[in-house]
Amino acid sequence: MSKDKGSKSWSIMNLLAAVAAAMVVRKLLAISWKTATGKTPPANPAHPDVSVGEAVAWATVSGTAIGVARMLASRRAANYYRRSTGHLPAGMTRDDA
Repeated sequence: MSKDKGSKSWSIMNLLAAVAAAMVVRKLLAISWKTATGKTPPANPAHPDVSVGEAVAWATVSGTAIGVARMLASRRAANYYRRSTGHLPAGMTRDDA
């Protein structure tokens, strides 16, 4: 596999994994939010009719959860890529390397 083709396949694989993870977590968060608060999560936390507390809580919870889910999905995709190709995607190095 050429480096360019490997890079494109990694980019697509990583993007799809991150988007899928974000979608699943967003759905789970919406269900959890409704269960915990009895209300649907704010569609637009910046809207003036949404309380500041609710907006901050939703932004904090959703941002953190989606960020972690995307990172975990990217790690799984990188491990799959390494098992499939024998090396990590180009540009992915360890912090101590």
